Amino acid sequence: MKNHVNRVVLVGTGFVGSSYAFAMVNQGVTEELVLVDLNKEKSEGDAMDLNHGMAFAPSQTKIWFGSYADCKDADLVVLCAGANQKPGETRLDLVEKNTKIFKSIVDEIMSNGFDGIFLVATNPVDILTYAVWKFSGLPKERVIGSGTILDTARFRFLLGDYFKVDTRNVHAYIIGEHGDTELPVWSHADIGGKPIAKMMKDQEHYKHDDLEEIFTNVRDAAYHIIQRKGATYYGIAMGLVRLTKAILQDENSILTVSAQLSGEYGHEDIYIGVPAIVNRNGIREIVELSLDVEEQQKFDHSVEVLRKVMDPVMKG
Repeated sequence: MKNHVNRVVLVGTGFVGSSYAFAMVNQGVTEELVLVDLNKEKSEGDAMDLNHGMAFAPSQTKIWFGSYADCKDADLVVLCAGANQKPGETRLDLVEKNTKIFKSIVDEIMSNGFDGIFLVATNPVDILTYAVWKFSGLPKERVIGSGTILDTARFRFLLGDYFKVDTRNVHAYIIGEHGDTELPVWSHADIGGKPIAKMMKDQEHYKHDDLEEIFTNVRDAAYHIIQRKGATYYGIAMGLVRLTKAILQDENSILTVSAQLSGEYGHEDIYIGVPAIVNRNGIREIVELSLDVEEQQKFDHSVEVLRKVMDPVMKG
């Protein structure tokens, strides 16, 4: 008999947060889902709206608009709150603004006795995940960022589309910063166990230029979507649900999350997107791929760029 009731607290019910809540209910991932937001009316409305669809859900989820006090018994707190980048605002401006917002949120959550796992989605996600780890005092394995989970999903989708293969049979990773310096790990990309490099060699109609274009479209996908509809939220929401399932169901799944390096890939004291084994305790271990020389250089560059933005805020 299962006695434990899983509780997830979602902080921030904007586009990403409400899409996450909707996907959570449709997949029946948790028994309790608490919505927390400064905009009380909007979140109350979301809770009502989601509850009204419960007759169509695969399993029952108790949903309510709550407060940070509800974090005491939570297994997972998902952070989707924060400010968006405005025209004319630098990335550093956004980091400073969201770091201050996160300090007050995390302090409130911890003062209410939270002892679970943090999942961070707000951008810049790698830096804010580091900030949550610092502010919370929790072990590094229990603070996870969404990292390059969506970039990797986009990569797999576009490769599957190109090679005419089910996305789920494409095994390839995007690692590094969730942003402009991310990189594809071509040296470990395969389809059904066959390296993509071998497929390119065997069939002349596949072009390397096409692969470069695929990666460019992955890296710049958010810009293309924002240009068309103002924001991206469905893909990342589904990625967050995937992560939530891996945690609550103790799956030991390998997902590209923002995890803290402790010597892996030649770096430490930084949160960045890498494949990691995720289970009920958070990050069980980081999967260290042997990168080729060019990939390692690009990864080093990604770390350097993150540090330059993060250090003035976190160590200033």
